[in-house]
Amino acid sequence: MARSPSAPKGKRTEWTFLTNHAHVLICVDEDPSVRTRDIAVRVGITERAVQRIIADLCEEGYLTRTREGRRNHYSVHSEKSLRHPVEAHCLLSGLLKTVKETDSTKG
Repeated sequence: MARSPSAPKGKRTEWTFLTNHAHVLICVDEDPSVRTRDIAVRVGITERAVQRIIADLCEEGYLTRTREGRRNHYSVHSEKSLRHPVEAHCLLSGLLKTVKETDSTKG
């Protein structure tokens, strides 16, 4: 079992606050032409899992996939509401903005 980067030394954890679906969406939002291989490495899942997640997100209207030559380009529909009843009153844009704000404080 791997230790989370933020977990205290010696303490192991397997869970995170965001799902792999959220992680994939964050990667696509940061780079709309990102390769599934690169997403898989960053998120820590297989490329096939990334493909399934992207298919889920496209099916539910969170992403649109457009073929540009040999590459895919993705459009994130950040005006959509989050899916779970607890956060259904929130828009995807709020989640993405929060993550971007957190990332911009690193350095």
